[in-house]
Amino acid sequence: MFDTGLIALIHEFVGWLLQPVIAALFVVVAAAVWESGMAVTERWFALRRMAAAGNVAAVERLARRRIERADLITRTGPMLGLMGTLIPLGPGLSALGQGNLEILATAVTVAFDTTVMGLLAGVVGFVLARLRRRWYDQVLDAIEATDEHGCTQMEEQSPTPTERVAATIRKVRS
Repeated sequence: MFDTGLIALIHEFVGWLLQPVIAALFVVVAAAVWESGMAVTERWFALRRMAAAGNVAAVERLARRRIERADLITRTGPMLGLMGTLIPLGPGLSALGQGNLEILATAVTVAFDTTVMGLLAGVVGFVLARLRRRWYDQVLDAIEATDEHGCTQMEEQSPTPTERVAATIRKVRS
């Protein structure tokens, strides 16, 4: 049943995927670290300038891009971690059947390491996305508060900052 050429081909192909998955996982973790650094700078410097500038369209555009990046890290990190978990377990279980515990130990170690790295990237991405959503909502609230004093007629026609952020988040998720 498992001796067909097609199954051997799938097994060979999946074996080739381990190195690219691990490399991609390193890239996602590096992106999470990079985004964390950018978020610190963004929080303490850039958001204040944006609120002072009062350009709602620019804030929404930047919020959408940065939240999308954090969401991408949130989703791809755990997926790559799961792939890095499952790929070495096949050969590891096969080695267990042959009594080779050394290969099994290596496979399980790689599996656990990639799981932890993927989850780490996912957690960092999730926290960044949540923080950024809140930060940009606060900036839009501040811009609207300064606009309220001069534009009461526009206030009736334009959506609230919360509605704008909700619309931005809907665009990101779709």
